[in-house]
Amino acid sequence: MPGFFFSHNNTTELNGKEDCKLAEGKVHKKKQKAFGADLKSYLKCMVPHIEAGIKTSNSRNVMLSAEEVIQWSQSLEKLLASQSGQGVFREFLKSEFSEENIEFWLACEDYKKTKSDHLHGKAERIYEEFVQSDAIKQINIDYQMREATAKKAQDPTYTSFDEAQKTVYILMERDSYPRFLKSKSYLNLLNQLQTNTSK
Repeated sequence: MPGFFFSHNNTTELNGKEDCKLAEGKVHKKKQKAFGADLKSYLKCMVPHIEAGIKTSNSRNVMLSAEEVIQWSQSLEKLLASQSGQGVFREFLKSEFSEENIEFWLACEDYKKTKSDHLHGKAERIYEEFVQSDAIKQINIDYQMREATAKKAQDPTYTSFDEAQKTVYILMERDSYPRFLKSKSYLNLLNQLQTNTSK
């Protein structure tokens, strides 16, 4: 049976190809590890941990009380009036992929406190981030309101985003807020705080 002979060049070529395959394998494994890490952080976002909500409030040196958390259930207004409430609600909205609503609402609240010479820049930023049809964090408003808000943002006043903000608020109040009050994140937090106070 005739043997197979490779010239020196061919073997280096083969080794080179095998090295590539090995390198690709390593890259693939790295990608898998990176994907695993991404998946882990994704899952962390999906399940809003109460501990995270408590940590954020502690980091601001705000101790949550059961009374405050009970007040959140009285109205969305009371929930949003609390820094800690905003944080816990935002985590919940992230788990529902709708955090753009609270972010837009907060951006509008901040916009109303803006000095008049900065209005134009902030209006443009809010419009680009939340309102325009290809915005990264596009809010759920109808075409007419999107157009009307676009016009108002071009010649901004303190009320430019009022209508859109009101619509988003009503959307959160009717849709996300009732689900938040029934969510594990809210009920566990309340339970935990009530247990701590009864100790």
